[in-house]
Amino acid sequence: MNKPLRRIAIFCGLLVLALLIRDNWLQYVSADQLRTHEKNRRVLIERYAQERGDIIVDGKPVTGSEKTTGSDFAYKRTYKNGPMWSPVTGFASQSFGATQIESLEDEILTGNDDRLFFRRTLDMITGKKQGGGNVVTTLNGKAQKAAFEGLGSKKGAVAAIDPSSGAILALASTPSYDPSKFAGNGKEDQKAWQELEKNPDKPTLNRALRETYPPGSTFKAVTAAAALEHGLYNDPDEKTDSPLPWTMPDTQTELKNEGNIPCKNATLREALRVSCNTVFGKIGADLGKDKMAETAEKFGFNKEQFIPVRATASNFPTKMDKPQTALSSIGQFETATTPLQMAMVASAVANDGTLMEPYMIDQLQAPNLDVIEKHDPKAMSEPLSKPNAQKLQEMMETVVKEGTGTAAQLPGVTVGGKTGTAQHGVDNSEKPYAWFISYAKNPGGGSPVAVAVVVEDSDADRGDISGGGLAAPIAKNVMKAVLDSKGDGNGGQ
Repeated sequence: MNKPLRRIAIFCGLLVLALLIRDNWLQYVSADQLRTHEKNRRVLIERYAQERGDIIVDGKPVTGSEKTTGSDFAYKRTYKNGPMWSPVTGFASQSFGATQIESLEDEILTGNDDRLFFRRTLDMITGKKQGGGNVVTTLNGKAQKAAFEGLGSKKGAVAAIDPSSGAILALASTPSYDPSKFAGNGKEDQKAWQELEKNPDKPTLNRALRETYPPGSTFKAVTAAAALEHGLYNDPDEKTDSPLPWTMPDTQTELKNEGNIPCKNATLREALRVSCNTVFGKIGADLGKDKMAETAEKFGFNKEQFIPVRATASNFPTKMDKPQTALSSIGQFETATTPLQMAMVASAVANDGTLMEPYMIDQLQAPNLDVIEKHDPKAMSEPLSKPNAQKLQEMMETVVKEGTGTAAQLPGVTVGGKTGTAQHGVDNSEKPYAWFISYAKNPGGGSPVAVAVVVEDSDADRGDISGGGLAAPIAKNVMKAVLDSKGDGNGGQ
């Protein structure tokens, strides 16, 4: 063979070798990546080729599927009372993807999860149409309704937890949106999505999980826990070393209280009842940033939570001077928290000091309703010893009996709580946020529910905004809904 032919033969051989390598790379190395790539339309066609499984609340689906026409997607997602449930479900859209449970449990809902392989194989043999599995949530429908309707037209959020297990009972966020309106891929879906994107009130923002707010005086429950746990004070009725006025360390600035309230050397119980800034600010400064941060982090601060939807990490600053520590200890400066985090604080106190890991999915089901995975509740941390938790319970119950939280009282039920009115904006120029955290106790012991509520009411007069006035009534109705559904309430009397 002459030299030119030999060169052509070698070149052709190299091309064939490159083709074989590329072919094997695509088939074996990149196959999964290409199969699941977001721009691979066949993935979407497969996702919507059959009815999705459902997201279940109280044994009933809050989602559904309906047949579509004029599209290569056979089915699209539907939602029952979508605005109320969207902070839980998220959305599944043929045009805009999926979020939250719809995204995280997509493999189960479409029936493509590896754990359903045997079921899929059996269906292929028998000719049965493939179906999706179900996601069974921990949510309480009556509590969710009370939270959503309580928030009404106001911006805000509610999170409610079962302290004994960590199960999330309510997760509401307003303003909200209806995921059914953009579940398809038509012009109306595109229009609905664009309107949501342009809405300055951000309806798609899950304020219960993804927005952080200054917690204001609700954080004083954490500061009280730190004072007890670190031995600064041992008795709720022991007088504190709290002069009035009190000047923050290394400054000439007095920390002010709201109004003329009895804060001079007040006991922990009295200071929490009337919400003394001076007492809890000084406690924070006396303990120091490290001890305060240690307690806050045991409650879950400075760490993302996964329920399994990701919740933004709440912040308790760790680099502060003494006056900043004082301000942080009354829920100001750079302290910022999600409603879920503050529900976790109330939950740990109610559960005698044990913080259970919060979760929203109880079990995953195969299409034939066989359970393929069930959540096992887990303890997350011990922010308080049992004796100290019970002391803090006494203090929070005094707040509701005869303090700033009387609007949360429930006849025949022991309720503990803490109000908060959080200032924000430059020089506190913005209207404050109204907060309330609480729990309700069974007559026979144990607490079935802990709640956190935050309200951003831009329509209210500044002087009318308070945790006790705006947020506590919502928390009361959520707690009552849980108690009534468990048969522990007073039947509405």
